[in-house]
Amino acid sequence: MAVFAERPGFVASDAGPAAHFGNPTGEQRALAAGRAVVELGLGIVTVTGPDRLTWLNSITSQLITGLAPGTSTETLVLDQSGRVEHAARVVDDGGTTWLLTEPADAAPLAAWLDSMRFMLRVEVADRSADLVTLGRFAGSAVADPVVEWVDPWASVTPGGWGYAALEAHPASDWTLRIDVVTSEAAADTAASDVPAAGLLALEALRIAAWRPSLSDVDERTIPHELDWLRSAVHLSKGCYRGQETVAKVHNLGHPPRRVVMLHLDGSDGVLPAPGTPVVSDGKDVGRLTAAALHHELGPIGLAVVKRSLDPAATLELTVDDVVVTAAQETIVPPQAGATANVPRLPRLGAVRRG
Repeated sequence: MAVFAERPGFVASDAGPAAHFGNPTGEQRALAAGRAVVELGLGIVTVTGPDRLTWLNSITSQLITGLAPGTSTETLVLDQSGRVEHAARVVDDGGTTWLLTEPADAAPLAAWLDSMRFMLRVEVADRSADLVTLGRFAGSAVADPVVEWVDPWASVTPGGWGYAALEAHPASDWTLRIDVVTSEAAADTAASDVPAAGLLALEALRIAAWRPSLSDVDERTIPHELDWLRSAVHLSKGCYRGQETVAKVHNLGHPPRRVVMLHLDGSDGVLPAPGTPVVSDGKDVGRLTAAALHHELGPIGLAVVKRSLDPAATLELTVDDVVVTAAQETIVPPQAGATANVPRLPRLGAVRRG
């Protein structure tokens, strides 16, 4: 049962927690101002044992060895080609490492981790059914959390890299906290007078902050395309699966696709669904990964498009028979990558002219 199911106006999301309570834009304002709490329904995977931090460090993208109790970070599981398979918010309490992921990813992540234990002293457990995740921004409070994760997205983390413009990044005041609480503590929160917001409110704020999520990932996604090197990848740590691709694209190449924020035309009152093709001059150039109605910006979305797409091009998305136009706001620029600035050598046998 959803924590806030008894609140007036409750409308359930497909995942179970509230989508909204009848006023998504008002809920956004309350959530962003630190007055409201949102039930997230995240998956919860725990890792215990004395080898847990060095083990996680060796198989994921973030530097986790020596992670101090209470320090929050984020990490990715990549395949051999550097494509994103799992994403987890990470915090250690001194005895247990907590991995918070999307609801559908908890069981696959736990199964993959369990398959990678070998002879190390670690134990993996899926705790999703035992505990509740509540989100809030700085200012609000949740009673007696088991552990709290603080989103590092507001700035480039040590060892990371931000492709988006460093000045005036929309996440500069992003203060999301996720509290893992018992069902009893969640019930106490629901019985209190704290305002509740739905998942639609948080999604709109996430899009406006350019914050990547596993929901933006498809079978080809590499971290660079979503600017995820900013918070989830340490570029100078030791070897891990997919690291060669991460280093090669960042130092010598360019990500083949890039994420942009879309400002959608709302005059027809329709909002494209995630997965909608993005079209320029009659050709598919990408796909929409998220869309929402923001309380200040209006209808917005995130889309992953071809790197070569002109940042000034006007885009189109079709909803039933309605064509919705969209203007781009660059997040990952076309020139992202190639940070090593290695000069290109002439081809063998080529004749230099001039």
